[in-house]
This record gives sequence, structure tokens and C-alpha cells, in this order.
Amino acid sequence: MSAITAAAVKELRELSGAGMMDAKKALEETAGDMNAAVDLLRAKGLATAAKKSSRTAAEGLVGVAVEGTKGTAVEVNSQTDFVAKNEQFQDFVRSVTDVALGLSANDADAILAAAYPGGGTVQEKLTENIATIGENQVIRRAASLAVEKGRVVSYVHNAAATGMGGIGVLVALESEADAATLDGLGKQLAMHIAAAFPLSLDETGLDADTLERERGIAREKASESGKPADIVEKMVEGAVKKFAKENALLSQLFVMDGKTPIADVVAQAGKAAGSTIVLKDYVRFQLGEGIEKEVSDFAAEVAAAVSA
Repeated sequence: MSAITAAAVKELRELSGAGMMDAKKALEETAGDMNAAVDLLRAKGLATAAKKSSRTAAEGLVGVAVEGTKGTAVEVNSQTDFVAKNEQFQDFVRSVTDVALGLSANDADAILAAAYPGGGTVQEKLTENIATIGENQVIRRAASLAVEKGRVVSYVHNAAATGMGGIGVLVALESEADAATLDGLGKQLAMHIAAAFPLSLDETGLDADTLERERGIAREKASESGKPADIVEKMVEGAVKKFAKENALLSQLFVMDGKTPIADVVAQAGKAAGSTIVLKDYVRFQLGEGIEKEVSDFAAEVAAAVSA
């Protein structure tokens, strides 16, 4: 068998979208037959995707979509931030978010099983993207909000394209106030949520484990004060109440003035509009939140590929 040329590898990569080493190996296995190599790579598409599924996917995009009284946020992860700039990946995130909006989805599995625009399922399109882009990608999570009357408003921080970026926020406002008023208020609240990172809508929604952890930290600090035990306990409870107030959305101080609680901002907007406005719920997705990223030596990976 004659040596596999760089030109042949380049041609196969352009035909298939496969990586350099995959293209070279396919040509070697098919004795340089270009058509057979393309078929081989297509046949290995699923295997390649499955193999790459073990790699950490902590980059990507958060997509948001709204339609009047409903809205959806979806996080689609990739391994590198370069993929977030890829037009094919962005089109996929946009389409998946629209699919999720139609489903009012709160579950990634439901989205994967749904029909993808243009044919097949979302799972099949995802697998195809993994094979052609050459990186693992994951639909990590989704959340939807809806109100009977009012608006669901979206906001994207660090937008990479329309409706997608690094932080996606949804705000659900229940009201009979006009759409323009609700959209304006919703946008301000969503920007606050993006910046202030509330942990729950109100204090009753805060995670019990989180509060207990804060209680332990506060007790340790208070114990060092040398105060009597009863005073220490009051200091602890005071610290926990302060934490809850600062981390529940409705009691947070509005970032735009630094003094008005969000509950009052909403009430004042309702009074001005002549109609009660209720902040029903919110969603805040930050890209890669809670994912432990792999640390790799890129130069070593390149050197290993060249030596191979």
C-alpha cells in the first residue's frame, strides 16, 4: 500500500468533517480508497460519539426562548468554548431551545426524544453534531415557566448570538397589566437575577442543607466571640436570617438602586400600572454551573497526536 498523503487526509477531512487522525486511520484501513474511507467514517459515527461521551463537556451555550405567557431555558454543553462560536452548534442550540419551548420541557430526556426540525430526533441530530464537529456535546438541563395571564420575559448575559450566551434568565410575571409594562419590568428583574444570583424566589424556598451549612459557619464564628451560649445562638440565628434575606430574590435589594427590595419594586410597578403584578417564578442558568472541568495539557495532546 502506498503512503497516505497529507492531501488525501485533507480531502477526506473536507468530505467527512472528521478529525485529522481519524481521517488518516480510515484511509489506512481502506488502502487509500476515498469513498470506502468516507463510508467507514460514517459507519463509525455512532461509535465515535459514544467514545467521546465520557469527556467533560463544560462549555457551550445557554439558550432561551419565550412566547407570550411561556418560556424555556436550555443548557447545551460542549468540551471547548470554540464550539460556542460554531454556526452549526449555534443553530442546534437555537433549534433545541425552540423544540423545548414547544414541549414546555423541564427534562433533557424529553427533548432528546422529540422530533428535530428537518427530520429525525434531537438525539440523532446531537449524535451527528458530535461526529462532524468532533467534540462531545450534551443537552444538560432545561426549565420552563408559564403564567395564565401576563408575560414570561427572557434575558441573556454575555450573548454569543440572539437568544443564547453564558447566562440565561427567565422571569414569570402574572398580571393583567399591558405587555410593554411587564416586558420592561421583566427585563430589569432578569438583569438583576443575572447579576445577584438569588438561590430561591423567597426565603421559604431556600435549601435546608444550605441553611444548615450557613448555621454551622455562623456558630463557629460566634463561638469565638466569647459570648454566653444564649447570646451565641441569637448571633447564629441572626446570621442565618441575614443570609436568607440576601439570597432570596424577593428580599434582595434591587441592584439598580441598591436599596429597594425586589418585592417592593414589583409592588410599585403594579401600582403604577394600575394592576397587581406577581413575580411567580424565575430561572437562572449559568453555563457550566456545578460542572467540574477537566484540566488538560493541550501542548502535550498535540505532541502525542503528531508522534502517533
